[in-house]
Amino acid sequence: MPPAIPTAPVPTPGSAAIRAGITLLGTIGFALSYDALRQMAAAIHIRGLLTYTFPLVIDGFIAIGVGALLILRTAPLPSRLYVWALVGIATATSIWANALHAIRLNQQTHDTGLHLDDLTVGALSAIAPLALAGSVHLYLVIRRHPAPPQPPRPTQSAIPQSFPGPDAATASPSRPETAQPNTHVTNHAPEVAERPAEGAKPKGRQPSATMDELITIGRNAPRGPDGNISRSAVEKAIRAQGHSIGKDRLVEATRVLQDELDHAHT
Repeated sequence: MPPAIPTAPVPTPGSAAIRAGITLLGTIGFALSYDALRQMAAAIHIRGLLTYTFPLVIDGFIAIGVGALLILRTAPLPSRLYVWALVGIATATSIWANALHAIRLNQQTHDTGLHLDDLTVGALSAIAPLALAGSVHLYLVIRRHPAPPQPPRPTQSAIPQSFPGPDAATASPSRPETAQPNTHVTNHAPEVAERPAEGAKPKGRQPSATMDELITIGRNAPRGPDGNISRSAVEKAIRAQGHSIGKDRLVEATRVLQDELDHAHT
């Protein structure tokens, strides 16, 4: 049966809507916190257009810090504690600034309508920076942990079906003495048994000539400039005769020819 083809991870139903909701929640939380922090920037005498960049330093750092925590989740403990400390300080600063902004405005308001105490106003103002940090964390967790892939479906393979032969259809159970032997199986049994031997291929590359034949061809090869056996000349002479030779056999043949040459000179 052919192997099953693995399927890609299937997204969780409704994950797109959840991501859109988390993005919307984070955007609203950022906008609410941004407005309070911009007014706090003006209160601490940050001038002009720079008041619009002050919230990005605090709330933007919270978003980046949450992402860094997920990336460094397998890092050593000191590194993770350092990032946790920075994210905690930035989150606490944002909450404190939002709460202080709301409390000071609450103290200056003298409307006759609904009026909340400073503790309630400060607690409710902390929801915006907490929603920003939480939505960023949820979004990154969903992105890093997709739904597990579905188990692969096994493909159906063609199952050979066997049909009864004409002998089985015409044979009668009451007359076993007239049943003919299954000559089809007996005649072809040796042929089936011999097929693996016929189809078997020799392992490795068989040499095209024996070592003696290679040495004989090498004796007629031209010598090198120093009068010794030239390995390249021997190889060229052997291949000119239509034989193939490997590096090991060439080295051995060259050594034998050089020994013969050395003995002939002594």
